[in-house]
Amino acid sequence: MLTITAPGPHAGGRILVQGRVESARAAAVLLHGRGATAESILTLADEIALDDVAWLAPQAAGRTWYPYRFLEPVERNEPWLSGALAVVEEIVLGLLVRGFAADRIGVLGFSQGGCLTLEFAVRHPRPYGVLVALSGGLIGPPGTTWPAPSDLAGARVFLGCGDRDDHIPVDRVRESSEIFERTGAEVTAIIYPGMPHIVNEDELQRVREMFTRMTGARRDRT
Repeated sequence: MLTITAPGPHAGGRILVQGRVESARAAAVLLHGRGATAESILTLADEIALDDVAWLAPQAAGRTWYPYRFLEPVERNEPWLSGALAVVEEIVLGLLVRGFAADRIGVLGFSQGGCLTLEFAVRHPRPYGVLVALSGGLIGPPGTTWPAPSDLAGARVFLGCGDRDDHIPVDRVRESSEIFERTGAEVTAIIYPGMPHIVNEDELQRVREMFTRMTGARRDRT
């Protein structure tokens, strides 16, 4: 277990690690949703089940990365939002220092963690290997404009959400997808009919395929 040292409200929190960072071929940051834990988001690593991938899951202070809805004015969610982004950047920079190329680094989140994943990517653009927002969208009220940095060109991006999700408007998912398409990223966005605020098996399979394509890792079948 590591400790968050990035400044802000989340400093001192835990970073759980699953897999061997020192020998992994790729690594991913997993971001939990509101009211959840690092342990809960790590269950996705068990579902994806790939060899040679190290998974790092930070814990938000009070189990929330920011206090208000992601559609609220950004300043209402400060300093928690900036602190959360600093946590992800701390982990990514640590992986880069350890020798992981950006295209061997993934960031994946569900719900609030999915929103944080997308917002982090446009604010800290690199040619990441995998970016996944499960029930998430870019952060800000209607009318917000976001950059479409060319440094994200080539990144593989997946957005999945249900059309009966009470927390994530479908229009924001589509708007976020369009922003990433403008960057030159390889984007897949799927709206699942009748699905509420959950993760389904199709999403998991697509994420497995993305990580397999990124790493060439073998599926762990033990």
